[in-house]
Amino acid sequence: MKIEFERLEETVIPHFYAGEGETRARMFLDANGKIMRGSLAPGASIGLHTHATSSEIIYILSGTGKALYDGETERLLPGQCHYCPKGHSHSLINDGTEELRFFAAVPEQ
Repeated sequence: MKIEFERLEETVIPHFYAGEGETRARMFLDANGKIMRGSLAPGASIGLHTHATSSEIIYILSGTGKALYDGETERLLPGQCHYCPKGHSHSLINDGTEELRFFAAVPEQ
């Protein structure tokens, strides 16, 4: 199955998980999970949250940022992947000077 993100409606989520600014995303959702391409402007973030029933994979397409993962900070650059397993907590923060673009998958488990 092919997913064409440009054909999906862009969703703007203010203060996603109590983060700063807004998250912009084009998402495919079904009973098996969520697949999205998103972005954070400089200074924006997805707030700290726990994956109680699923894991999440975030691949950085462009820009720079960091993930807070179980109390530790992980620097994220283009081409790097952040993984948050089920039962763990994380956030995504754009602390760079350009838009942080990412691809994420949240499979239902």
